[in-house]
Amino acid sequence: MFDKIKNFFKEVKIELKKVVFPDREAVIGSTKVVIITVIIMSLFLGLVDISLAKLVNLSLR
Repeated sequence: MFDKIKNFFKEVKIELKKVVFPDREAVIGSTKVVIITVIIMSLFLGLVDISLAKLVNLSLR
């Protein structure tokens, strides 16, 4: 049982050596893209929500 656990962590260590982590500039660039995308999508969805709310109010009058 303990041999399997030991082997698992040994394999995890080997796999982690293969991982290529992004550098600081790549992380900052990706973060900026995500933040800008979220802002654009929230503005779009907000406009759609306001438009649909006004449409529903007009149709219920």
